[in-house]
Amino acid sequence: MVARTGAPAGHQGARRYGTEASGEGSAASGTMGGMSGELPAYAERVLEAAERIPPGRVMTYGDVAEWLGEGGPRQVGRVMALYGGAVPWWRVVRADGVPLPGHERRALEHYRAEGTPLRETPSGEPRLAMRRARWDGHGEGAGGDEGHI
Repeated sequence: MVARTGAPAGHQGARRYGTEASGEGSAASGTMGGMSGELPAYAERVLEAAERIPPGRVMTYGDVAEWLGEGGPRQVGRVMALYGGAVPWWRVVRADGVPLPGHERRALEHYRAEGTPLRETPSGEPRLAMRRARWDGHGEGAGGDEGHI
């Protein structure tokens, strides 16, 4: 398993290794893999993919699923919602470039610090410039010749 220590939970009530984020009530019984203390294998692969995305780049939920060769955008989103606080969650995004609702300010801080391409909507709202920000899983930050996880 990939060690994820020192990262604050924060992505939609994120939990690491099946433990509750600080300040949360009891865990729902229907979470992926229950509360066994270990991540389900699929969740581990999703989180590893998120960790491989280079600073200043993003992948959509669907991109991650396609790159892994299993699951779909909803499954990736579920993993990120439950466990994503321990990884660079702001790099796994919606396809429309809208920052994660409820986490917009924190995500934008990360995007600006990393130099992630942004654009403004006609109404002045910041969005990811997806054509420039999107990472295909190859090249810089891909972690060698492995290709897929």
